[in-house]
Amino acid sequence: MRDRVRSLRAALAHDEVRSISRRYFISNGFDGTLTSIGVTMGAYLSGIADGLTVVAIGLGAAVGLCTSGVWSVWEIERAERRAQVANIERAMLTDLADTQVTGRMRDARTISAVTSGLGPLVGILLPLLPYLLEGSTLTMFESTVVAVGTGVGTLFVFGAYMGTVAGLNPYVAGVRMGLAGFVVAGLNLVLPG
Repeated sequence: MRDRVRSLRAALAHDEVRSISRRYFISNGFDGTLTSIGVTMGAYLSGIADGLTVVAIGLGAAVGLCTSGVWSVWEIERAERRAQVANIERAMLTDLADTQVTGRMRDARTISAVTSGLGPLVGILLPLLPYLLEGSTLTMFESTVVAVGTGVGTLFVFGAYMGTVAGLNPYVAGVRMGLAGFVVAGLNLVLPG
């Protein structure tokens, strides 16, 4: 187990691995957060009367998006890495099975898949937290307002972080991403259903 952890840490030392896993985390975290905002708005507008029901619905969405994130990235990265290995093998005229090259690629795939699944988990769970206080501290309306605000704040943090990575103004990048949360909430208010 220690060797596996050491191997994964070594993989994280590579800029490419960090870059790819960061993209998967933020992209799927963005999707999860927007899904959570949609779930909370839809739950409130459809008349769901208690916060725990909203949390249960949100957890169902989290299971789906997390599974999708891990599974799809595992398969995508598996195919991409196999293609890379095949190209290297053709150029070197040698078999690279069970080498350090394939081991590093396996570790990179694992990190990417895990971060891809963690993104929507964070994005969904944070906006659901206010519903745990519904009935004791917050009303359903207040829980929904705080949930949407938490979702927009989460999107802002994702955007600000990526702005920092890109050398952009983190506040502007955060606002640009946070606006998507207001758009989803607004669309839920005006669209039927």
